[in-house]
Amino acid sequence: MDRDSITPLLITFNEIQNIGRTLAKLDWARRIVVIDSGSTDGTLDVLAANPRVEIVYRPFDSFAEQCNFGLAQIRTDWALSLDADYELSDAFVSELAELQPGAGDTGYKAAFIYRIHGHPLRGTLYPPRTVLYRVAGARYENEGHGHRIRLQGRVAALQGRIYHDDRKPLARWLGSQLKYAAREADHLLEAPRDRLGRADRIRLMGWAAPILVLGYVLFAKGAILDGKAGWFYAFQRLLAEVLLALELLDKRLSSLTRSD
Repeated sequence: MDRDSITPLLITFNEIQNIGRTLAKLDWARRIVVIDSGSTDGTLDVLAANPRVEIVYRPFDSFAEQCNFGLAQIRTDWALSLDADYELSDAFVSELAELQPGAGDTGYKAAFIYRIHGHPLRGTLYPPRTVLYRVAGARYENEGHGHRIRLQGRVAALQGRIYHDDRKPLARWLGSQLKYAAREADHLLEAPRDRLGRADRIRLMGWAAPILVLGYVLFAKGAILDGKAGWFYAFQRLLAEVLLALELLDKRLSSLTRSD
């Protein structure tokens, strides 16, 4: 694949701790589209210093709408959708040039190596994600606190990995998790039960996930072998599940109060 046919797409808001590392691995791109929702921490200065970056401002309403707006700014056949705390591996960048997509290939998904302040973990709960896809016919939809790309056609797996390494302050992470928990609780309570996967059905119970996730991350995923970084990640996942369980309990209790 000619890498000139690919435009990286980034969604940013106050990513000064991350954006430099993300851009450093995009030096092959002729044009990088960034949809920013009002950064004030120096992110825009870093972006503006790169002549290949085109910044478009849009107030944030949802990740899906930000991404769909970004897709409308892309003029190439393919988009490479990246979070602002992603860093492409050298193997990933090399693989892009070697791809030979067929007519029925509409996208490629990549697996991740999760880092905590630069320390790679052996395994995490972070799933593979479709990051490279044809722009024609692509559309994002919100799903809980996240978003998902919808494509018509075959999605293949890439061998090259992407590093996830979010170095924003812990307080920023906690604030985001509070918002994510509320959205995820609404999604789990409103979605038909038969459309939920096994993990989401466990989370919907409201008590089981926090109990299970700590042991699963530490032992099944091997975080206990990753030292302080592994414990940090395990406690993050535990806290995220506790916040979600509290949101589910709060919504259920408040509904009982309204019915009295």
